[in-house]
Amino acid sequence: MRNLKKRWLSTLACLILVSGLMISGCSNANSNSETVVSPSENQQVSQLNMDNYPRLEGNAVVEMTINGSPVTIEVKGEEAPITAGNFVDLVERGFYNGLTFHRVVKDPQPFVAQGGDPQGTGMGGFVDPQTKQERRIPLEIKLEGDEKPTYSKALGQQGNRTAMSQPVVLEHERGAVAMARSGMPDSASSQFYFALSDLEFLNGDYAVFGKVTEGMDVVDGIQQGDRIDSAKVVSGLENLKK
Repeated sequence: MRNLKKRWLSTLACLILVSGLMISGCSNANSNSETVVSPSENQQVSQLNMDNYPRLEGNAVVEMTINGSPVTIEVKGEEAPITAGNFVDLVERGFYNGLTFHRVVKDPQPFVAQGGDPQGTGMGGFVDPQTKQERRIPLEIKLEGDEKPTYSKALGQQGNRTAMSQPVVLEHERGAVAMARSGMPDSASSQFYFALSDLEFLNGDYAVFGKVTEGMDVVDGIQQGDRIDSAKVVSGLENLKK
Protein backbone atom coordinates (compact mmCIF):
# COMPACT_ATOMS: atom_id res chain seq x y z
CA MET A 1 0.00 0.00 0.00
CA ARG A 2 2.84 2.39 0.85
CA ASN A 3 4.54 1.72 -2.52
CA LEU A 4 1.28 2.31 -4.37
CA LYS A 5 0.80 5.64 -2.58
CA LYS A 6 4.40 6.61 -3.39
CA ARG A 7 3.90 5.87 -7.10
CA TRP A 8 0.65 7.86 -7.12
CA LEU A 9 2.30 10.86 -5.50
CA SER A 10 5.19 10.64 -7.97
CA THR A 11 2.78 10.58 -10.92
CA LEU A 12 0.84 13.53 -9.51
CA ALA A 13 4.06 15.52 -9.05
CA CYS A 14 5.05 14.81 -12.67
CA LEU A 15 1.69 16.04 -13.93
CA ILE A 16 1.99 19.23 -11.92
CA LEU A 17 5.50 19.83 -13.21
CA VAL A 18 4.53 19.20 -16.82
CA SER A 19 1.63 21.64 -16.60
CA GLY A 20 4.01 24.23 -15.17
CA LEU A 21 6.49 23.72 -17.98
CA MET A 22 4.13 25.13 -20.58
CA ILE A 23 4.69 28.80 -21.32
CA SER A 24 1.52 30.86 -21.10
CA GLY A 25 1.72 32.69 -24.39
CA CYS A 26 -1.38 33.97 -26.17
CA SER A 27 -2.54 31.85 -29.08
CA ASN A 28 -5.12 32.22 -31.80
CA ALA A 29 -6.92 29.40 -33.51
CA ASN A 30 -5.68 30.26 -36.99
CA SER A 31 -1.95 30.14 -36.21
CA ASN A 32 -2.10 27.24 -33.75
CA SER A 33 -4.58 24.68 -35.02
CA GLU A 34 -5.47 21.76 -32.74
CA THR A 35 -6.48 19.63 -35.70
CA VAL A 36 -4.76 16.23 -35.70
CA VAL A 37 -3.18 15.42 -39.04
CA SER A 38 -1.76 12.20 -40.36
CA PRO A 39 2.04 11.84 -40.65
CA SER A 40 1.92 12.17 -44.44
CA GLU A 41 -0.21 15.32 -44.29
CA ASN A 42 2.04 16.69 -41.57
CA GLN A 43 5.20 16.27 -43.64
CA GLN A 44 3.60 18.04 -46.60
CA VAL A 45 2.54 20.99 -44.44
CA SER A 46 5.97 21.28 -42.81
CA GLN A 47 7.83 21.24 -46.11
CA LEU A 48 5.71 24.13 -47.40
CA ASN A 49 6.69 26.25 -44.41
CA MET A 50 10.36 25.34 -44.06
CA ASP A 51 11.58 28.54 -45.69
CA ASN A 52 9.91 30.59 -42.95
CA TYR A 53 12.41 29.48 -40.32
CA PRO A 54 16.18 29.43 -39.82
CA ARG A 55 17.59 25.93 -40.20
CA LEU A 56 20.72 24.31 -38.84
CA GLU A 57 21.98 21.87 -41.45
CA GLY A 58 24.50 20.08 -39.28
CA ASN A 59 25.59 20.57 -35.69
CA ALA A 60 26.90 23.60 -33.82
CA VAL A 61 28.42 24.38 -30.43
CA VAL A 62 27.19 27.23 -28.24
CA GLU A 63 28.98 28.55 -25.17
CA MET A 64 26.63 30.14 -22.67
CA THR A 65 28.11 31.98 -19.69
CA ILE A 66 25.96 31.81 -16.56
CA ASN A 67 26.97 33.39 -13.27
CA GLY A 68 30.44 33.94 -14.72
CA SER A 69 31.01 30.29 -15.66
CA PRO A 70 30.81 28.66 -19.10
CA VAL A 71 28.30 26.03 -20.18
CA THR A 72 28.97 24.24 -23.47
CA ILE A 73 25.94 23.11 -25.47
CA GLU A 74 26.10 20.81 -28.48
CA VAL A 75 23.23 21.82 -30.76
CA LYS A 76 21.83 18.97 -32.85
CA GLY A 77 20.81 20.37 -36.20
CA GLU A 78 20.97 16.99 -37.89
CA GLU A 79 18.07 15.67 -35.78
CA ALA A 80 16.16 18.92 -35.13
CA PRO A 81 17.04 21.38 -37.92
CA ILE A 82 14.32 23.99 -37.28
CA THR A 83 14.43 23.94 -33.48
CA ALA A 84 18.23 24.02 -33.49
CA GLY A 85 18.29 26.69 -36.21
CA ASN A 86 15.94 28.90 -34.24
CA PHE A 87 18.16 28.64 -31.14
CA VAL A 88 21.44 29.27 -32.97
CA ASP A 89 19.91 32.22 -34.83
CA LEU A 90 18.82 33.79 -31.52
CA VAL A 91 22.25 33.18 -30.00
CA GLU A 92 23.92 34.82 -33.01
CA ARG A 93 21.62 37.84 -32.64
CA GLY A 94 22.68 38.22 -28.99
CA PHE A 95 19.05 37.75 -27.98
CA TYR A 96 19.77 35.70 -24.85
CA ASN A 97 22.41 38.02 -23.40
CA GLY A 98 21.22 39.34 -20.05
CA LEU A 99 17.97 37.33 -19.90
CA THR A 100 16.98 35.58 -16.69
CA PHE A 101 16.05 32.05 -15.71
CA HIS A 102 12.52 32.87 -14.64
CA ARG A 103 11.58 29.35 -13.62
CA VAL A 104 13.76 26.83 -11.78
CA VAL A 105 12.17 23.69 -10.30
CA LYS A 106 14.30 21.43 -8.09
CA ASP A 107 11.70 20.09 -5.64
CA PRO A 108 10.38 17.50 -5.06
CA GLN A 109 13.10 16.38 -7.48
CA PRO A 110 15.41 18.16 -9.96
CA PHE A 111 13.28 19.12 -12.96
CA VAL A 112 14.16 22.12 -15.16
CA ALA A 113 15.88 25.49 -15.30
CA GLN A 114 13.92 27.57 -17.83
CA GLY A 115 14.90 30.88 -19.39
CA GLY A 116 14.95 32.83 -22.65
CA ASP A 117 11.94 35.06 -22.01
CA PRO A 118 12.68 38.75 -22.73
CA GLN A 119 9.85 39.73 -20.37
CA GLY A 120 11.10 37.48 -17.58
CA THR A 121 7.55 36.38 -16.81
CA GLY A 122 7.11 33.20 -18.82
CA MET A 123 4.82 35.07 -21.24
CA GLY A 124 7.30 36.40 -23.80
CA GLY A 125 9.12 35.28 -26.92
CA PHE A 126 11.26 36.55 -29.78
CA VAL A 127 9.65 39.28 -31.87
CA ASP A 128 11.16 39.33 -35.35
CA PRO A 129 12.24 42.92 -36.08
CA GLN A 130 11.36 42.49 -39.76
CA THR A 131 7.84 41.10 -39.40
CA LYS A 132 7.12 42.76 -36.00
CA GLN A 133 5.51 39.48 -34.99
CA GLU A 134 6.54 36.78 -32.53
CA ARG A 135 8.35 33.94 -34.25
CA ARG A 136 6.80 30.61 -33.34
CA ILE A 137 8.30 27.37 -34.53
CA PRO A 138 6.60 24.01 -35.10
CA LEU A 139 6.97 21.18 -32.62
CA GLU A 140 9.70 18.98 -34.10
CA ILE A 141 10.16 15.37 -32.94
CA LYS A 142 12.31 12.81 -34.73
CA LEU A 143 11.71 9.13 -34.00
CA GLU A 144 14.29 6.41 -34.38
CA GLY A 145 14.09 4.84 -37.82
CA ASP A 146 12.45 7.89 -39.42
CA GLU A 147 14.33 9.83 -42.09
CA LYS A 148 12.74 13.15 -41.14
CA PRO A 149 11.16 14.63 -38.01
CA THR A 150 7.43 14.77 -37.44
CA TYR A 151 6.08 18.30 -37.12
CA SER A 152 3.20 19.98 -35.30
CA LYS A 153 2.11 16.87 -33.44
CA ALA A 154 2.73 15.67 -29.88
CA LEU A 155 3.88 12.06 -29.97
CA GLY A 156 4.14 11.32 -26.25
CA GLN A 157 1.70 11.46 -23.35
CA GLN A 158 0.06 14.60 -24.69
CA GLY A 159 -0.64 12.66 -27.87
CA ASN A 160 -2.52 10.10 -25.76
CA ARG A 161 0.30 7.56 -25.99
CA THR A 162 1.04 5.68 -22.80
CA ALA A 163 4.07 4.06 -24.43
CA MET A 164 5.88 5.11 -27.59
CA SER A 165 6.25 2.38 -30.19
CA GLN A 166 9.28 4.22 -31.59
CA PRO A 167 11.73 5.92 -29.21
CA VAL A 168 12.73 9.51 -29.87
CA VAL A 169 16.20 10.21 -31.24
CA LEU A 170 16.84 13.09 -28.79
CA GLU A 171 15.71 12.08 -25.31
CA HIS A 172 15.00 14.11 -22.21
CA GLU A 173 18.06 12.90 -20.36
CA ARG A 174 19.93 14.89 -17.74
CA GLY A 175 21.62 17.82 -19.47
CA ALA A 176 19.22 17.87 -22.43
CA VAL A 177 18.27 21.30 -23.79
CA ALA A 178 14.73 21.67 -25.14
CA MET A 179 12.11 24.26 -26.07
CA ALA A 180 9.29 25.27 -23.75
CA ARG A 181 5.88 25.93 -25.28
CA SER A 182 2.23 26.51 -24.44
CA GLY A 183 -0.47 23.89 -24.90
CA MET A 184 -0.46 24.37 -28.67
CA PRO A 185 2.22 22.29 -30.45
CA ASP A 186 3.49 25.13 -32.64
CA SER A 187 3.91 27.77 -29.93
CA ALA A 188 7.62 27.59 -28.98
CA SER A 189 9.51 30.83 -29.59
CA SER A 190 12.62 31.60 -27.55
CA GLN A 191 12.11 30.00 -24.14
CA PHE A 192 14.26 26.94 -23.52
CA TYR A 193 15.06 24.74 -20.54
CA PHE A 194 17.82 22.54 -19.20
CA ALA A 195 16.72 19.11 -17.97
CA LEU A 196 18.12 18.73 -14.44
CA SER A 197 17.47 14.97 -14.39
CA ASP A 198 16.21 12.25 -16.73
CA LEU A 199 12.65 13.22 -17.72
CA GLU A 200 11.43 10.38 -19.89
CA PHE A 201 7.77 11.37 -19.48
CA LEU A 202 8.44 14.50 -21.60
CA ASN A 203 9.77 12.52 -24.58
CA GLY A 204 7.76 13.11 -27.72
CA ASP A 205 5.93 16.17 -26.41
CA TYR A 206 8.71 18.78 -26.18
CA ALA A 207 11.47 19.30 -28.72
CA VAL A 208 14.96 18.49 -27.48
CA PHE A 209 17.58 20.13 -29.68
CA GLY A 210 20.85 19.87 -27.77
CA LYS A 211 22.80 18.67 -24.79
CA VAL A 212 25.16 20.15 -22.22
CA THR A 213 28.61 18.65 -22.81
CA GLU A 214 30.54 20.75 -20.28
CA GLY A 215 29.46 22.82 -17.29
CA MET A 216 26.58 20.73 -15.96
CA ASP A 217 27.68 21.71 -12.46
CA VAL A 218 26.99 25.33 -13.43
CA VAL A 219 23.53 24.35 -14.69
CA ASP A 220 22.80 22.48 -11.45
CA GLY A 221 23.63 25.67 -9.55
CA ILE A 222 21.19 27.93 -11.42
CA GLN A 223 18.73 29.71 -9.14
CA GLN A 224 15.55 31.47 -10.16
CA GLY A 225 16.42 35.02 -11.22
CA ASP A 226 19.97 34.19 -12.32
CA ARG A 227 20.97 35.74 -15.64
CA ILE A 228 22.63 34.56 -18.82
CA ASP A 229 25.75 36.72 -19.01
CA SER A 230 26.29 35.95 -22.67
CA ALA A 231 25.85 33.29 -25.34
CA LYS A 232 27.90 32.80 -28.49
CA VAL A 233 28.27 30.27 -31.30
CA VAL A 234 31.79 28.91 -31.08
CA SER A 235 31.56 26.47 -34.02
CA GLY A 236 29.13 25.37 -36.70
CA LEU A 237 27.73 28.81 -37.54
CA GLU A 238 28.30 28.03 -41.21
CA ASN A 239 25.58 25.38 -40.89
CA LEU A 240 22.94 28.01 -40.11
CA LYS A 241 20.74 28.77 -43.11
CA LYS A 242 18.31 31.68 -43.04
